[in-house]
Amino acid sequence: MIALSNPEKIALLTDSTADLPAPMREGKPIYVVPLKIRCEDGEYSDGVDITAEGVYERLHRGELPRTSLPEGGVVSDTLDQIRADGYERVIAVMLSSGLSGTYNMVRLQAGQRDDLEIAVFDSRSGSLGIGIMVLQLWEEILSGSSWDTLVRERAPHLVANTFPFFSVDTLEYLRRGGRIGRITALAGTMLSIKPIITFSDDGQLQSIAKVRGRRQVQDKILELLRARFQSGRRYNLAVANGGAPEEMAEFAARLKAEFPNYESVFGRGSWTPSRQRLYRRRRYRRRHPVPGLK
Repeated sequence: MIALSNPEKIALLTDSTADLPAPMREGKPIYVVPLKIRCEDGEYSDGVDITAEGVYERLHRGELPRTSLPEGGVVSDTLDQIRADGYERVIAVMLSSGLSGTYNMVRLQAGQRDDLEIAVFDSRSGSLGIGIMVLQLWEEILSGSSWDTLVRERAPHLVANTFPFFSVDTLEYLRRGGRIGRITALAGTMLSIKPIITFSDDGQLQSIAKVRGRRQVQDKILELLRARFQSGRRYNLAVANGGAPEEMAEFAARLKAEFPNYESVFGRGSWTPSRQRLYRRRRYRRRHPVPGLK
């Protein structure tokens, strides 16, 4: 059903790496194509017949699942469904082209459609970095942004100004996936070195810091956040975890303590532990407009 506040009939498309569960997409025209996950006992569709928890279990057993592109037919079928649901335009935000060919696959299929106007964006990001862009774009649609504004200004702005930071508990899977060498992984594990990783301008993963211990990971990310924040601007902020809810709850508490006036600092964002994400609140935006804010 097309929302009354969506007169240009715009739908949003992303892939399963955006980590947007069904409850978060409920009531919103957000469509998801699943990547494939290849395991020792077969191939699964991400978020359909295998979950993140299932992948973690396999990793703990010593297996290394690998991802591959969504099926071309699934992408086509999803676009057919969008059209059948009455939408005429689509903004697609896909997993970084530096990590996957998903963006190019969707871009090529979009070019073959004459029943939908489709703008496809390389997120140059992953996971909650993509998810927060998609939810932000839905907020923009609800606020009355036009198609031209969304595809020429807002979506490019979000891609250029989304900065995910994450860390991993072990370097073993990065080694086995070919991201780092065996000696580096062994030394990092023995010394409890934990890299803090983000995305480079071309969408590749890059390590921007190496620290020892979980507490120092939080310290470093706080330092990186302080460097990003500028007085007078508003920010989206999302906190998520990959199987470490207690650690994320602790980190969220530290963020609140660090920024006690976080509503006025971040404006459009708020906090949560675990896998949920909370995004800008329209009520706050209406009460606190910022002229010229992009």
